[in-house]
Amino acid sequence: MSVPKPEYPRPDFDRSERWLTLNGDWGFEPEGEEPTTIVVPFAWETAASGVRRTWLERAVYRRSVTVPRAWDGRRVILSFGAVHHVARVLLGGVVVGVHTGGYTSFEFDVTELVTPGEPVELVVEVDAPADKREIPHGKQRSIPRDDYDGVSFTPTSGIWQSVWLEARGRSYVESAAVRGDSLTGFAVSGRVIGDAPAGAAVVVTVDGRETTIAADAHGRFDGTVTVDAPRLWSPADPHLYAIEFRVGDGEAADRVVATAGLRSIEVRGEQLFLNGRRLYLRGVLDQGYWPDSGLTAPDDASLVRDLDLAEELGFNLVRKHLKFEEPRWLHAADRMGMLVWAEPACPSRFTPDAAAAFEEQLPELVRRDGNHPSIVVWGLYNEEWGLDWDIPGSQERAEAAVHAYDTMRALDDSRPIVENSGWAHVRSDLVDWHYYDEDPAAWAANVAALASGEKESFEVKLGPDFVVDKSFYGSADFPRTGVPILNSEFGAGFTSLERAWHVRWQTQEIRRHDRFAGYVYTELTDVEHEMAGLLDADRRRKDWGGLNPADSNAETVLVVDIVPQRAGADIPIPTSPLGVDVRVSHHGDAPVDGILHAAWSAAGSPLPTADEAPDARADVSAAPFAVTEPVTLTVPPPPGAARLHLWLEADGRCVARTFVDAAVIERPNRRGARQG
Repeated sequence: MSVPKPEYPRPDFDRSERWLTLNGDWGFEPEGEEPTTIVVPFAWETAASGVRRTWLERAVYRRSVTVPRAWDGRRVILSFGAVHHVARVLLGGVVVGVHTGGYTSFEFDVTELVTPGEPVELVVEVDAPADKREIPHGKQRSIPRDDYDGVSFTPTSGIWQSVWLEARGRSYVESAAVRGDSLTGFAVSGRVIGDAPAGAAVVVTVDGRETTIAADAHGRFDGTVTVDAPRLWSPADPHLYAIEFRVGDGEAADRVVATAGLRSIEVRGEQLFLNGRRLYLRGVLDQGYWPDSGLTAPDDASLVRDLDLAEELGFNLVRKHLKFEEPRWLHAADRMGMLVWAEPACPSRFTPDAAAAFEEQLPELVRRDGNHPSIVVWGLYNEEWGLDWDIPGSQERAEAAVHAYDTMRALDDSRPIVENSGWAHVRSDLVDWHYYDEDPAAWAANVAALASGEKESFEVKLGPDFVVDKSFYGSADFPRTGVPILNSEFGAGFTSLERAWHVRWQTQEIRRHDRFAGYVYTELTDVEHEMAGLLDADRRRKDWGGLNPADSNAETVLVVDIVPQRAGADIPIPTSPLGVDVRVSHHGDAPVDGILHAAWSAAGSPLPTADEAPDARADVSAAPFAVTEPVTLTVPPPPGAARLHLWLEADGRCVARTFVDAAVIERPNRRGARQG
């Protein structure tokens, strides 16, 4: 059988010259049961693992490992992408170490326990408690259940990311932080460990230019390297630099190549800027979950394809929800120019120990992923999960959120941080909000009131019969102006047609208000019972009722001054000429000057062809980041149910489009049936 996920796991911190995958078949001993086999790196709950066991709390993995003879004289490192939740690792019967934390990567130096060319038994003993409430577990289901069990999924236990061996120099660079925020070069820092770390000479090479930095007595180093003719990283030009770190000379030298980009992300008042240019986030929530393999992508192509799908749907950012995604995914985002909102898993109940366990993840998150230029936002807690939905009512819980922010800020000062995504902000660089509403009129009115500052709270359904008002702010001291405001979860609709309808109208209402700095639609794909995706769980397109979601998520969109009635029937069939007011929201660097068109077509039809004469047209000029005043297009009444296409042409191409469906508006009769 072929080895699953055979690719080198860390292309962003590359030591692939000498490495060996340990993915594949392992012996597997569920506690109290007969031994069997399991396919690593898939969680034991998944079909891909060959085990498919839920609520198993303990098991032992075994396999034989042989280090290549060519590695003789070098250090040998055993690396784990992630193991949920506690891993006790033994090699040749000797305990190598214990790691706690189901999402963080870890490694052990096993040089003294292996002899190149000779096999040795590797054992991993795993504890995965069913009661996960006080450990970071994100949306893995717990017994007893979480407060948010309705949006939780099958757990992910055991080894669920790649396992591998690496050969390194006798003294080697354990970690290296690379930041290109100056836009002229890189600030680099890190640590050398091994035989002789004190005073080690670390040679850093970028674009052929070498800079030598001396480590201190503890092996730590920091310095700067400049770049000739800097080329900035951006979604339009995702240029990556290869930064080589070398310690020692000849065959014994240690060499690792990190990738990074010259880019800055900053907050200026209520706006975001990337490399000094205004940035508007058009994001989608992605839970990184697959039907047969859970939180582990079945293969590399599937892992990367989700980024391509997000881009095809018009998004420029992916919010990877409550999960440290594999470095290969982040590296792919770097290469294609997709922005990322990264966040760790959180617990579901508050205790001081739970808050401490949550924060213990943060140094590893920054150490492993901080070099990726694609990451432009660090998220922390989500919707007060792990804070008992009670920041406003609990000083202790509010302080836990503040402490998490301060901890993250001390680890990385180069990105905006959101301490509690969704509501009740107490210390945050962004005010983000989660709001779901099925009523288009209420949605439009509330979004307008939130944008103007007239309202700062909204209804949130925390349970079937538990609806509360949640506020942007969890503290009277949090500034009401001067911090960027953006939506980071929205969406509505029961059927796929309804969801596409809400995409069209809800997204335009967010785009109507220039005060907002962006949005994140929920979500990219369905997950188990949660059918909120634009795509199903197998990444197939749903029936969008003629909508191309990329039109709603484009750089330039049309905003129509209509409160729609229902999916398939935005307005009644007009019986006289219809005036439609249309605005343009444009987020490019330069103005757009073009012609707005309107034309009736058959109900459900695609955009009219270029040779069809429109029913109305008007000139329009749209400045960047300033919604235009309405332009009225007056069209004759259609003969019956029809679709009014609206589109903007500029420089000979269509740059924005939407539509309005005219149909008979049904009304419920007294018995609840529907009538014309």
